[in-house]
Amino acid sequence: MSTTFPRTRKSRPGYNIDQVEDFLEEARRAYTSDRGGLSVVTAESIRTTAFSMQRGGYSTTHVDAALERLEDAFAARERERAFAEVGDAAWYANARASAQEILNRLARPKGQRFNRTGIFTDGYDPKAVDAFADRLVGYFQHGKPMSVDQVRTVVFKTKKRGYSELQVDLLLDAVIDVMLAVR
Repeated sequence: MSTTFPRTRKSRPGYNIDQVEDFLEEARRAYTSDRGGLSVVTAESIRTTAFSMQRGGYSTTHVDAALERLEDAFAARERERAFAEVGDAAWYANARASAQEILNRLARPKGQRFNRTGIFTDGYDPKAVDAFADRLVGYFQHGKPMSVDQVRTVVFKTKKRGYSELQVDLLLDAVIDVMLAVR
């Protein structure tokens, strides 16, 4: 019986144990493999990994926290490799270009920063997203403090005719990429 993470009660859902263990083994192999080799496990792939749920599975809180640490480690390694390949000036120029794309999106008028869902479809509450977007602008333009964890864990209420969840989530992923790139 595996004890990598605490398990939920048998009556409560948690992450599928076999899937988590398989993913962690794959990540372990990728991280310890030849540094020059290509890997299917990246900081981005870790961020977008999802597991099925099962009763009595691994605690989602504990697994998610471990995945965040793993993402940080892979991002640092990817940054080191890029510095060696293209140099730190090119790496930071790429991060600045990504940050500018984010700021260009967030410069749109409030209520119009992302596509809206249909009249009968839920999306993220535009007012809540716009408020968080203003905080992101403060981070990028004025150096106001914001952590990667604040971006990773932001939760928005939903409402009819809200912002497209996919577009908002993609922007948040880009923000995380930039934040990890310049750590």
